[in-house]
Amino acid sequence: MKFLLIDQVLDRTPTSIVAIKNVTAAEEYLGDHFPGFPVLPGVFMLEALTQAARELLKDRGQRLVLGQVKALRYGSFVRPGEALKVEVTLDKTNDDGSFTMKGQASVVRVDGTGETAVSGRFTMRPARIPATAAAGA
Repeated sequence: MKFLLIDQVLDRTPTSIVAIKNVTAAEEYLGDHFPGFPVLPGVFMLEALTQAARELLKDRGQRLVLGQVKALRYGSFVRPGEALKVEVTLDKTNDDGSFTMKGQASVVRVDGTGETAVSGRFTMRPARIPATAAAGA
């Protein structure tokens, strides 16, 4: 199962991206997380940052995956009917082909208020292809 956690890109420069994820009651994982108090799982917030970073770096010519996460902090819950505004910035291009990113996602409520849902630094790195797959086996 693939979860698409970016609904729309709002703004993009060569080094930053702003995107939105609208959280709806129709999202099947909300029924279990948590019964009676549905919220977007924290790991999905991190995945939204990762997907935004992948979108920002898509012209780099390689498949990128999450490599490392540092100083990740969670704040506010994101509930159905709210949106997650995702902002990711390229901080550094590393010699090993990886990219150091800064990300923050804020909950956007119906009344226009909001606060930080998750923030931190993370690394996107090239996907490793097993030697057997690369050899065509």
